[in-house]
Amino acid sequence: MHYEALLKEAQDFVYVYEKPLHENIKGLQADNVIYINKNLPTQIEKVCILAEEIGHYHTSYGNILDQSSIPNKKQELRARQWAYKKLFPLSKIVQAHKAGIRNKYELAEYIGVTEEFLQLALTRYQDKYGDTVLIDGVTICFEPLGVVEWLDFHH
Repeated sequence: MHYEALLKEAQDFVYVYEKPLHENIKGLQADNVIYINKNLPTQIEKVCILAEEIGHYHTSYGNILDQSSIPNKKQELRARQWAYKKLFPLSKIVQAHKAGIRNKYELAEYIGVTEEFLQLALTRYQDKYGDTVLIDGVTICFEPLGVVEWLDFHH
């Protein structure tokens, strides 16, 4: 999903502003307002951060900046999971396989996310589903990453 499309979608329920933030802060969400660090180098990085901040809007409450707190860490994870499902649902792996994508770099580019976001999403999916998951009639293997299409002997 392109940054502009996600931005347009977000503006139905929150205000989104780009402004210079401290270099360690990529985005913030509070009181129906999302701030994206204007100094992020690429639109791809901005879309990943915007998706996570929208995830916070949908899944978080209160101030969760203190990440030493277990409840705050859980809220952070829920927001990231929301972003992973939004930008990188498992069906995208199947689509990428059918499009001839052959490695994680190409996959990140195909989906329109950073390689870091892709790897974090894949790790989370593997934690959730184990080494494989059946989706859309194919098996996705997480380690090594790949898609197995089974023969259909019933036709």
